[in-house]
Amino acid sequence: MKKWFLLMAIAALSLVSCNENVNVIKTVVPERPAGQESVLGLRTEPIETVRIGIVGLGMRGASAVDRLTYVPDCAITAICDIEQDRVDRSAARLQTRGIEKVQTFGGEPESWRGLCESSEVDLVYICTDWKTHVPIALYAMECGKHVAIEVPAATTLDDIWALINMSEKTRKHCMMLENCVYDFFEMSTLSMAQKGVFGEVIHVEGAYHHCLDPFWNEYWENWRLEFNKENRGDVYPTHGIGPVCQVLNIHRGDRMKTLVSMDTKPINGPKIYELKSGTPCPEFQNGDQTSTLISTENGKTMLIQHDVMTPRPYDRLYQVVGTDGYAGKYPVQLYCLRENASLAEGYDALGTEKLYSGDSLMELQAKYPNALMNPEFVEFAQSVGGHGGMDFIMDYRLVYCLHNGLPLDMDVYDMAEWCCVSELSRISLENGSMPVEVPDFTRGEWNKINGFSYAF
Repeated sequence: MKKWFLLMAIAALSLVSCNENVNVIKTVVPERPAGQESVLGLRTEPIETVRIGIVGLGMRGASAVDRLTYVPDCAITAICDIEQDRVDRSAARLQTRGIEKVQTFGGEPESWRGLCESSEVDLVYICTDWKTHVPIALYAMECGKHVAIEVPAATTLDDIWALINMSEKTRKHCMMLENCVYDFFEMSTLSMAQKGVFGEVIHVEGAYHHCLDPFWNEYWENWRLEFNKENRGDVYPTHGIGPVCQVLNIHRGDRMKTLVSMDTKPINGPKIYELKSGTPCPEFQNGDQTSTLISTENGKTMLIQHDVMTPRPYDRLYQVVGTDGYAGKYPVQLYCLRENASLAEGYDALGTEKLYSGDSLMELQAKYPNALMNPEFVEFAQSVGGHGGMDFIMDYRLVYCLHNGLPLDMDVYDMAEWCCVSELSRISLENGSMPVEVPDFTRGEWNKINGFSYAF
């Protein structure tokens, strides 16, 4: 009898292992509403001078005001913030750059509505707190504007689908302002991966490890710490996941399929909250460290991490692992290539001459230039600044594509895939780290485009 029960148990386990859908939490992909079409590769009418209205003039918005004055083929025509003094300061800064005529909106919680309705705006550039990103973006697209939204653009699946549907309905671009895809090491590594330097890329890693102790007081009405208090999961995944999704051609030949998340208990989070608010916080939701493992349709894996609570060095992790090579950015930028060594010889065959860092790293990168990294352009971007120049390149590419009527480097489906980790990680954590299905936000068109590329 015991043997019979054992055989039945083995048979049951075999059945489970053969069915990949068993014990995976399903998600819903709503049908595309009637009259809507995909915006993959969306091209819109070229805009001679892209007129930009900026909503939110705190840390990110104020720096955007400065940067965009250096971008050709655009003009800042409107600015808005809930606090009038920020509007006045930004208007004054624009005057020092010779920009006298700018519409100003401010002082009220929904002053942004006037900016979205303005006939002087083509693009609404949103730099507010996370909770107001989606309502502003939806209204702006309803008003016939393109939108660019700071990270994360959305934090729930409902909001993500709302942005997708509005973009498809209005045929307006909805882009997330993910600057890290324009960092120089990431762009070089992307180019090398596309040229096969690492063989077939099978695993990637990305993270946001950034101790925010010096910055918590900078967030208006403590909104960012409050968000961590109220929400469990990877609430800020896009800096880590964006660059590695481009390497894996996500929705350009591959797609994220399932994810599993684990987190630590919250220790520093409640302490920081009590220190900042003076109120004890026994119900702090977000763990100090969250790790998410993602599988793709083509059998690749991704590891994404989030930690803003511990005093570890800044680190976006960024690792690319291929069958014949490796790229890693932190703590030291380096490449490691198998090149012509045989599999039998193993790692020892590489030797130090196959490790690239410092000058040798730059020489290797120079062999595989990224299309955006013209030396003069890079030098100018660095002189303008914004996280070493990557913010300027992000703004430049956005305006360039709108000016020329080209598809953007990052579309609404990129936004969806990079942001969905927030809610899906929460679902996994709240269900004992069960696997969760990642929706196909393209609604079946994830392999219609063959590989990531820039439009020129």
